[in-house]
Amino acid sequence: MGTALSREELKKKRDKFMVPGLKHLYSDPPHFVRGKMQFLYDDQGKQYLDMFAGIVTVSVGHCNPTVTARTVEQMQTLQHTSTVFMTQPMVELAEKLAEITPGDLQKSYITNSGTEANEMAIMMARAATGRHEVIVLEHSYHGQSHLASSLTANNHYRQPVMPAAGVAFAANAYCYRCPFKKTPDTCSFECAKDVERVIQTQTSGKPAVMIAEPIQGVGGAITPPDGYFQEVKKILDKYDVLFIADEVQTGFGRTGEHMFGISCWNVQPHFMTMAKGLGNGLPIGALITTSEIADKVQKSMINTFGGNPVSAATGVAVIDYIQQENLMKNAKVIGDHLIAGLQELQKDFPIIGDVRGKGLMLGVEIADPKTKEPMPTECTKIVEIAKDNQVIIGKGGLWGNTIRLKPPMIISKADADHCLKVLRKALETVSGKVAATR
Repeated sequence: MGTALSREELKKKRDKFMVPGLKHLYSDPPHFVRGKMQFLYDDQGKQYLDMFAGIVTVSVGHCNPTVTARTVEQMQTLQHTSTVFMTQPMVELAEKLAEITPGDLQKSYITNSGTEANEMAIMMARAATGRHEVIVLEHSYHGQSHLASSLTANNHYRQPVMPAAGVAFAANAYCYRCPFKKTPDTCSFECAKDVERVIQTQTSGKPAVMIAEPIQGVGGAITPPDGYFQEVKKILDKYDVLFIADEVQTGFGRTGEHMFGISCWNVQPHFMTMAKGLGNGLPIGALITTSEIADKVQKSMINTFGGNPVSAATGVAVIDYIQQENLMKNAKVIGDHLIAGLQELQKDFPIIGDVRGKGLMLGVEIADPKTKEPMPTECTKIVEIAKDNQVIIGKGGLWGNTIRLKPPMIISKADADHCLKVLRKALETVSGKVAATR
């Protein structure tokens, strides 16, 4: 490995050689050179607590030695052949996915990313049903390819080009900003009923499939209320519409209650798509569906790098580690502790408009306490101050005003308390400035 560039040298080269659309999270970004479990280290040797996990990807810790040993072993044995050849790691991963997913999900297609998994799931749903139209929720994020960005209801991630055809958007279950001006005790699931309105008014009446994140990630950890997905599924079944649960961020125990997020609503999808945490940083994605649906799509498929032996072996190792170390329980325990701490902060800092999520998939929305006007500038300042205090947190939401806390699932109560302490310091600074301008 060559000598690490200084932060200034690296930034200059990045600006010169990388496309400008690849934005920095920070105005003054650190240069990370090493990672170890829940920590990152910059070129100056500073240690940072990572509460964002490489955008919800490093599920079992940076350079986890148990997982990395399996990765290295596979790299030294067989690195690549492609899907047209038979290799054991790809099949072992598919078998493992069939074991841990709910219901009769059985047949997998291993890809390189969540974007690709979502593309393939849509294609298979269309091919299996002979229908075309797709229903998506507002505030969603499903990837950056042409089709996946067309499925994304967030203008920040859609380029000004003609979107793919056949996509219709329904209201999402955003209780803090209910599009129907309801409260949870009076709503009667108007957001779920909107799915039927969309089918009746924006489609032919026979859409192929609906895709939804159980908890929206980039959308700002928007978490539907109990019963929401059950109501949606009833409507989809009424119109014979297939359902894809996009588990790219909620999968593999992160919600702390089930291995996959949609199971928190006791709903059985026809497809699950996944990526991110499955590879713990290596490029991988997958979809899994029923044998009945898979058997309707017999035309040849090929994926040069999908099911790559190294990524597939790593995926198996990650799932094994999550199960053996009972990380789903840890996500529940530490997540509940974080939620309680965030709710205490909310009492002291009214700019925290909403605390939401499950397990270690949490969002903290920053908004005007009187009007609910989004406060993206203040959110950005909180994220920057946390970084300056060596805690990495994310931000998201349509207006960029939601703090995203989605750390590696190995974090401890002490890590959570440290994060809460740094957030308090950041909120004190930002809230003081807000008060001074009023």
